[in-house]
Amino acid sequence: MNFEEQVVTGAELTHIKKLRTQRYITKTFPKAETEDMIAQGWELNRELKKFVSLKKLKPIDEQFENKVWVTFANLGFTQMNKDRNLKIQYDPKDPSSSKQIDVLAVDSETVIIVECKTSDTIKKVSFKEEIEAWRGIKFGLSNFIKSKYPEHKIKFIFATENCYLSQPDADRLKAIGFLHFDEKDLKYYHDLSKHLGYCARYQFLGNLFAGQKIPGIDNVIPAIKGSMGGYTYYSFSIEPEKLLKIGYVLHRNSANDDLMPTYQRLIKKDRLTSIKKFIDNGGFFPNSIIINIDANKKDIQFDLSDKKVGSSIARLGLLHLPQEYRSAYIIDGQHRLYGYANSPYAKNNSIPVVAFVNLPQKKQLQLFIDINENQKAVPKNLRLTLEDDLYWNSLDYNEQRQALRSRIAQRLGEDKYSPLYNHILIGENEKSHVCCIVIKAITDALLSSNFFTKYGKDNVIIKNGTFDRGNNDVTFNSFYPFIKGCFEFMRNSVPLEWERGSQDNGVLTINIGIYALIKVLSDIVDFLYDHKKISPTVDKPEYIVNEVIHYLKPIIDFYKRISPKEREDLKRKRGSGGMGDYWHILQQVINNNAPEFSPAGLSEWIFSNKHIYNNETLKKLQEIFHFIESDISDKLYKYYGNSWFIQGLPKAIYDKLMKAANDFNYTNATIGQKKEPWDFISLADCRNIVLKSGNWAEIFETNYTPSNQQKTRAKKGLKTDWLNRLAKLQNEDFENYSVSEDEYLFVNEIYNWLILEKFTDPVQNYLPASVSTS
Repeated sequence: MNFEEQVVTGAELTHIKKLRTQRYITKTFPKAETEDMIAQGWELNRELKKFVSLKKLKPIDEQFENKVWVTFANLGFTQMNKDRNLKIQYDPKDPSSSKQIDVLAVDSETVIIVECKTSDTIKKVSFKEEIEAWRGIKFGLSNFIKSKYPEHKIKFIFATENCYLSQPDADRLKAIGFLHFDEKDLKYYHDLSKHLGYCARYQFLGNLFAGQKIPGIDNVIPAIKGSMGGYTYYSFSIEPEKLLKIGYVLHRNSANDDLMPTYQRLIKKDRLTSIKKFIDNGGFFPNSIIINIDANKKDIQFDLSDKKVGSSIARLGLLHLPQEYRSAYIIDGQHRLYGYANSPYAKNNSIPVVAFVNLPQKKQLQLFIDINENQKAVPKNLRLTLEDDLYWNSLDYNEQRQALRSRIAQRLGEDKYSPLYNHILIGENEKSHVCCIVIKAITDALLSSNFFTKYGKDNVIIKNGTFDRGNNDVTFNSFYPFIKGCFEFMRNSVPLEWERGSQDNGVLTINIGIYALIKVLSDIVDFLYDHKKISPTVDKPEYIVNEVIHYLKPIIDFYKRISPKEREDLKRKRGSGGMGDYWHILQQVINNNAPEFSPAGLSEWIFSNKHIYNNETLKKLQEIFHFIESDISDKLYKYYGNSWFIQGLPKAIYDKLMKAANDFNYTNATIGQKKEPWDFISLADCRNIVLKSGNWAEIFETNYTPSNQQKTRAKKGLKTDWLNRLAKLQNEDFENYSVSEDEYLFVNEIYNWLILEKFTDPVQNYLPASVSTS
């Protein structure tokens, strides 16, 4: 089969794309062969009359090749290899010399050849032999491709998944002109193509061919030259199609690490769709797109006009834009620009542009923030991501440490070998059950810990940090391996819990769990430092991790034996109070096993959370309940007579009590036990009965309103909130719940009035004024 027969286009390409998107191979077998095929790894797909449809996951290498292939198809490449059997002859004199090509992608200007390598687990792999083999055949392959596509640019890509590329291998690839793409690069272009469709190819080509000339582009345009903020700028109008070709968006994404600092939010598909619709219906945007022209630190050519208007400092002329890929960075207006990408107006409309020249990327970042601060606010998670670049070398040392905390959080999420890789939302990455930790949870924990030095006015030291070496770079290089090592120990010890994220009631790799873990790591380091067992500014990170692990083992046991009830309690914790409780729980877990570990504030928290008030509170709460349910039934009977149970109860409560009694009596009929519906009443039900329309004003308002609200116009819900508080306590699990002192005092006061004073009918403002209803 010749080369042309191995390349698909149009409808056939679309069909192949659909097949490659499927993760499973499906085949039909006679039913008699079902057991044998299942033993060989096949799974049941569906049963037919005489046959059975079975499925099996494609091999991981094929899955990865398909993933890469589909990504390029989504980027709009119009010719691609049909299957895994494409071979290209690299030596014209030797017909037997051929190389199997994993992915071939061709558009109107470009040919991409991709070699794919994958592993089922993340590990270090040497690709020396493979790369050296490519060195010998790349020239011959390029010549073959040029014979088929003489005007096209050619690019070779080495794509890897779960493979750690060593620096020698990276150097070898660079030496033979290969680009390296890993998971983060492929995910970026996959996500981008979902939002932009074929227009994502502009971004892709800008990355591949940065600095290379774009053939046939008309680059001379009329412009006005001016000065603003000490920087030269040019104002002009340009067709979107031209700007799309030379433009590049510095998306805040790990795929653009080599272009740091980056700052842009990922383009949103829904916003882009609405803009395109607006443009196609004749709409336009009069406000300028802001760009920075990268002229490689050279002056850009501007031919001055011989005409000048009066004393104006602005000059007219002809601007020569670079004819190169990725020569114009879009600072503001990416959605407006890309809204034109698939529009017929991309060629015959023009858009206003303000172009700076050779702005440093940090200045671009600051300009991006300034623009968005005054328009649409930068999302908090993205703003925190940008702090790393913005404040790393700030003259304010607290801002430096702010950048340090931000970089640590980002690196934990972006480092492929970090236990929190893809668990942390970086920039505007999509949230999932696994990727659910925000940067702020980590930076807040680091801020309130003792790892880094805290400064006052004029950079005066307030408190030295245990790991702080006075310099961000040195401190980062010491601290990051430490926290990464501690997290690795946790992940390896409780892998299932670690990978849960927020699903299945996961309580560890969520915001509150990671916050508490970082806080308790700081406590352990403080403890070991105070006992002169470690010196973080001197000791190697590995040594410190080994010392800390001893105190993490009780926490490991805690997560291994955690009960469903404890999970629910931890998941319910919210806000700063909840985070503090979770942190103290981990402290207490260690303290139970190592009493010498007792951080400041732990004993007070333990005392306030002990069950010292539980027994007396539960006893009095039960007596209060029995009094109230008896009082309510008596009052309803006196008012409604024998029909009190139907007329006095809301229908939902009536149905609930009747069902509960019927279910109980049916289940226990054989042993002679029987209960009445009223036996299943609760304090929450009592409150709803009191509040029922007709009951409140006629029967309960006077007696069930606190004396301090008798003369107010407060609504009945507020007046009966004391009952609501009692109902919530009644629903608590007193084996695990710890009654607070305030709750104990509240129940005690109600008890003293209800039980000890034993009010009789008619009741006169029985609730003391001091009882709070909040």
